[in-house]
Amino acid sequence: MEPNEKPPLSVDGEWALELGELQARRQQAAAMGGPEALAKLEARGILNARQRIDALLDTGTFRELGRITGKGRYTAEGFFEGLSPVNAIIGTGKIQARKVVVSADDYTIRAGSSEGTISDKWIYAERLALDLRLPIIRLVDTAGGSVKLLEQSGHSKIPGYPNWPVVDLLKTVPVVGVALGACAGLGAIKVLMSHFSVMVRDQAQVFAAGPPVVKQAYGIDIHKNDLGGYKVHRQSGLVHNEAESEEDAFAQVRRFLSYLPRHAATFAEPLSNADPVDRADDWLKDAIPRDRRKIFDPRKILKSIFDVDSIFEIGRYHGGSCITALGRLNGYPVGILCSDPKIAGGAMTLTSAWKMERHVKLCDTFGLPIINMVDQPGNATGPEAELRGTLLGAVRVLSTIEEIKVPWVSIIMRRAFGMAGGLHSPKYFPQLLHRFAWPSARWGSIPIEGGVAAAYRQEIADADDSDATRQAIEDYYHRIASPFRTAERFMVQDIIDPRETRAVLCDWVEDAWEAMVSRRK
Repeated sequence: MEPNEKPPLSVDGEWALELGELQARRQQAAAMGGPEALAKLEARGILNARQRIDALLDTGTFRELGRITGKGRYTAEGFFEGLSPVNAIIGTGKIQARKVVVSADDYTIRAGSSEGTISDKWIYAERLALDLRLPIIRLVDTAGGSVKLLEQSGHSKIPGYPNWPVVDLLKTVPVVGVALGACAGLGAIKVLMSHFSVMVRDQAQVFAAGPPVVKQAYGIDIHKNDLGGYKVHRQSGLVHNEAESEEDAFAQVRRFLSYLPRHAATFAEPLSNADPVDRADDWLKDAIPRDRRKIFDPRKILKSIFDVDSIFEIGRYHGGSCITALGRLNGYPVGILCSDPKIAGGAMTLTSAWKMERHVKLCDTFGLPIINMVDQPGNATGPEAELRGTLLGAVRVLSTIEEIKVPWVSIIMRRAFGMAGGLHSPKYFPQLLHRFAWPSARWGSIPIEGGVAAAYRQEIADADDSDATRQAIEDYYHRIASPFRTAERFMVQDIIDPRETRAVLCDWVEDAWEAMVSRRK
């Protein structure tokens, strides 16, 4: 008996025969692919589908649906002999006392094949999440389709699941995809069509088709991890996060959901907070180096400003010049954008633009105010950037941020140059929008250094001391470009001491939350 399994009820009385058959069917379904298949997973140190559900959910809260779905075996007289269960396990349960829908692939039965199952069952879970407006977590471990299905069914089918409300789900409830094994074809789509996805290192892979298909199509021998493992997708961005283990993956799922509401028509719950709103770390005053060629640690800054231990980063290894995260201010959940000058100088690349767009849409869907900590030198330039179509990414960011409805505040820490610098926040915005700057901030159409080199090229070249001449011109323009002069024209709401940032944001987020709630009333 499993740890959370209750002892069977008695099977006496007038319906003893039927109750006995029900118990037999349930026991056979609970046996999954059988002792040998389960033992193989255990020998590899991998949880089976039912153990995964128990590890994810609050103890004893799983309410399974379709427990005896499968293929029954009967005698010639029509009496029940046995049941081969289907490889999809679905139901509801609770995470941190909040109800969710769970759908898990059982790898012990036909390697979790999506075409070796009864699709109506897992689609029912998806529709249930939409109808009840509950978050849904997909525990994906499926080998995808199988050509053997042709022989079993006697016909082929046009790909697709017309009853799968996947797009409506993404507009309505939090959707999470967890890659726990080889996720090919439909399995990959289940992982990717989500607001948050995570894969287990060296155990999970995500790809359109696995190594055998790749070898047949291209003559390439490749290991499944090299084709679609975490090292591939930490760069591709197909999957948001990686996990060290299944337990780590489930912990990330629980944490992600803790920032979000049950559905898009309501709001997340603020948490009680013991971190003082006026906490000010003195080192912040020097967080930005005076030497503009030096970089700084953006994650250390975020840790200082937001509630203690509240930062949950999403997609760290993809589009690294833009950090995307969830966090809290005085207990209120918020979305975070932050430049990272350590990657591509902080410039907006095609991948970082896509990452920013995706995160902004998540926050807008679920009513999370957005804080952008800005050090943006502009769009990435050069032949490779142009070949990749970097400006198309910037245009998509522009289209996205001008349509959002959640409050937004930008803290310009250092640079905001060019088109990408102008995308630090919406421009025409009917909601609560603030823009603050630190004394270290500078902005404009182009950086001073590059602008001086271009505009004064001949004068610098003709000077007796070209370096001194260039420096004198740059110093002059930097004085004109002082953020204090911009603040004189009220083109920025205020210049703040970096140590005041937390207090300013904690005050702002209360107004932001009230503004969102008032609009819904």
